[in-house]
Amino acid sequence: MGQAIGETIFDAFYLLGVIPLGIIMIVKSKKWDQYRWFGIMAVVLGSGDSFHLIPRLIALWGTGIDANVVSLGIGKLITSITMTIFYLILFYIYRMRYEIKGQRYLDISIWALGLARVILCCFPENKWTSLDAPLSWGIYRNIPFALMGIEIIVLFALKAKEDKDFRFMALTIILSFGFYIPVVIWAEQVSWVGSLMIPKTCAYVWTILIGFMAQRKELQKMKGIDQNEKAS
Repeated sequence: MGQAIGETIFDAFYLLGVIPLGIIMIVKSKKWDQYRWFGIMAVVLGSGDSFHLIPRLIALWGTGIDANVVSLGIGKLITSITMTIFYLILFYIYRMRYEIKGQRYLDISIWALGLARVILCCFPENKWTSLDAPLSWGIYRNIPFALMGIEIIVLFALKAKEDKDFRFMALTIILSFGFYIPVVIWAEQVSWVGSLMIPKTCAYVWTILIGFMAQRKELQKMKGIDQNEKAS
């Protein structure tokens, strides 16, 4: 019961926070494509996670995890795909923010890794809806995902010194993968490792908040300029 209460409170704050935050960013994006896509990314994140989190809460409050393995498995599959989309969008936010032209090899590499991740997720050997899903396929499908993360970490890290607002972006991605990888490898053997999904989720929220606060700063700056023009 304690686990059900704790997860319900956390997931409610998360889903009812990140999705509306994304919608606000979309509505207020004005001329900034990067913030519009940041908002879309936040909605993709929350919506995708809901396919796994909501069935999990239903299972915890109902007949248990084992009895709901099908809905949970399908939810995990959907979440795995939407998380891949999340990083693809983040990559293009990087391109828009820093006005990266050319360098098509970056697009090719990120798309190749993203497609590889989605294809591997769709293999029946993953046994998403089974209680005995193999660890090996959990590792296989996450190899291109981790490589996507490393590429994006490096790209944002190289810009950290020149971009005060986004200086912690690479760190949020490092933390998200740092908490996620142990879950993939050891969650089935060590039950408490699964709790690392909570700080992993917090790292994703931090990623969204970085974009939200940067957009808010731009809006305040624009408001200040408008007020000065009216005063003059």
